[in-house]
Amino acid sequence: MSLKKRGSDSLQFKTHDIEELTPAMVGKEIACCGWIEDMRKLGKMTFLTVRDVTGIAQVIVKEEAQKYLEELPRQSVIRIKGKVQETKAKDFSFEINAQSIELLAKAVHPLPIDPIGRLESNIDNRLNARALDLRNQKTAAIFKIRHHVLASIRKTLGEKKFIEITTPKIIGSASEGGANLFSLEYFGKQAYLAQSPQLYKEQMTIGLERVFEISTFYRAEKSHTVRHLSEFTSVDIEAAFMDYTDVMNVLESLIVNVYNDTANNCKKEQEELEIEIKPPSAPFERITYAQALELLKKHDIKLNFGDDLQDAHLRVLGKELAGFYFIVDWPLKLKPFYIHEKDDEPDLSKSFDLQFGYLELSSGGTRLHSPEKIKSRLKEQGLDPSKFADHLRAFEWGMPPHAGWGLGLDRLMSVITKIDNIREVVLYPRDSERLSP
Repeated sequence: MSLKKRGSDSLQFKTHDIEELTPAMVGKEIACCGWIEDMRKLGKMTFLTVRDVTGIAQVIVKEEAQKYLEELPRQSVIRIKGKVQETKAKDFSFEINAQSIELLAKAVHPLPIDPIGRLESNIDNRLNARALDLRNQKTAAIFKIRHHVLASIRKTLGEKKFIEITTPKIIGSASEGGANLFSLEYFGKQAYLAQSPQLYKEQMTIGLERVFEISTFYRAEKSHTVRHLSEFTSVDIEAAFMDYTDVMNVLESLIVNVYNDTANNCKKEQEELEIEIKPPSAPFERITYAQALELLKKHDIKLNFGDDLQDAHLRVLGKELAGFYFIVDWPLKLKPFYIHEKDDEPDLSKSFDLQFGYLELSSGGTRLHSPEKIKSRLKEQGLDPSKFADHLRAFEWGMPPHAGWGLGLDRLMSVITKIDNIREVVLYPRDSERLSP
């Protein structure tokens, strides 16, 4: 056996991922790649545990080759050629008898964190070495689940005849009239980073009817909480010929499908995180804003009708209403200019928030589709209709009635994985203090 640097060997890098190796392959010659997670010498043999993204295997290195192992620090990347053989190890159903090992990339020690997790590192150190942190199986499990969540969302919306779109992230005016925008100079003009695809996705309903976008957006809030980020991933839909109750039903079925799909497809990841993903029961409870005030009154929290619900209020509601629930029919003055009023109660809006306990996951509603009403609402909220001229022009071309919502993917991931700090479920989180790596 030999240890060698990568050269002109014509054999493909690997014949199998580790998860594809089975005891039924005993005697078969294979080639696999991975990183060394552990190494121990026992008499005339050395045992390596080698991992790739799919799994872990035990590799046996015989005495004559042990001197080469001095060049193999833990976490170094290697290619193993050898034979699958039976094993007596209780943690493995087979092992690989190495015929040759190639050093593909050497890991320099000391490493900034222990990716196996035997030595705990705080989140800042882990984020500073995020790529290496993904070799920690708990961390890797989070992002494998995230992959399945995204796949489930796209599947559900595709089946409901939504078309995926991509809207601009560099915009010329505030998309929702908000103040929390990142501004930038754009070839001599004032521009902003989009905090939402709201105006664009509404316009798309003219021709595409049902659209969705999964993308990154930006909010310049100096929030120092475990649930706020400056750069976040949002799932947005907009649908012509639907009202707020229709799109609530879409959201509810999407959440249930996400839970079912991840529960079935992410069993190993649940074991790594020591969680059980339990699909919620539908339909989700729906309470009005007025009923929320009555619930708070029972806890001696007295709010006037029209007061916004703050974090402390939502935490009280979250104890009363466990799991997923909707708060509907909010006062119109609390909602953005594009939200439609209720026909019989014009001080209320056709709107909703989806909550999980105290945590707001989504907000949506029926939109105004009359350009004159939108202009009036903009003025009521102290916004200049002329700054929304491009958007308003589209409403003169035959804008259908429509409704939609935006869902915070990162917050949903936090709920599914039962991880409180949203930075854990984002690869490279951006907040008011973190701009690198």
